Amino acid sequence: MPGLWGKRFVALIVDFLIITLLLYVIVAVIYPLIALANLFVLFNLWIPLAAVLIVAYFTYFEGKHSTTPGKNVMKLKTRAIEGKMTYKKAFIRNLSKILWLPLIIDVLVGFAMGKPRERYLDRLAKTEVIRREEVERSTQNLEQSSS
Repeated sequence: MPGLWGKRFVALIVDFLIITLLLYVIVAVIYPLIALANLFVLFNLWIPLAAVLIVAYFTYFEGKHSTTPGKNVMKLKTRAIEGKMTYKKAFIRNLSKILWLPLIIDVLVGFAMGKPRERYLDRLAKTEVIRREEVERSTQNLEQSSS
């Protein structure tokens, strides 16, 4: 059974496969229109469009459901350390996913700052990624203590 970082990596791969499929669908739909209008220059905007789509994907799923499809498969959840999980916190923690290099730097800075479970932007957004069982256990403990 992989550790938390292994599960997070597999979840990221699953999410990026979904995003890649979504981008291919978008291209398949708009390419005929671009070819017909001879607007191939619009493909210069492809990387910024992909970056916006990636951040929007992670922000939406983590802001609304506290998990992404990839994290859900790996039984992981994102939670706010203080307060509730919001779109703003999800947006902040996912900014580094625009490209691979910022994400790698985010992970390395998080490791260098001494907390092995979080990236730097997790610390900034006051969020953490945990196993779903931890959420269920803490919920059960709260219910038992309030009884």
